[in-house]
Amino acid sequence: MEIFLSSNCKSFTGSLGRGFGYYIRSTKKGRFFGQRSKHSVPPDGHWRFILTCAQLAQNGLHIADIRVSREELASALREAHHFVAADHLMFVVYHASDIINLKTTFSL
Repeated sequence: MEIFLSSNCKSFTGSLGRGFGYYIRSTKKGRFFGQRSKHSVPPDGHWRFILTCAQLAQNGLHIADIRVSREELASALREAHHFVAADHLMFVVYHASDIINLKTTFSL
């Protein structure tokens, strides 16, 4: 998942909180991505990390948007046992607003 920072934020790395098993890392070219930690990850950790980033993008303070591939999103949903939602993904790429709509549509 790629994370796009808002114009108010130059850098945003590290954990968003305990229990996700994912964190934000930066590249040398100044791009930001979600990264799986080396420690244990709960079954719904990936999905909750994606959802939290999407919710932060709604606020727009630090994150402007996210971009998640259908494959990564389907994998995260299946790991979280949200099989119906995973089977109904239609887009090749999902953005923050799509993630929020998906959460609402499938009551996740």
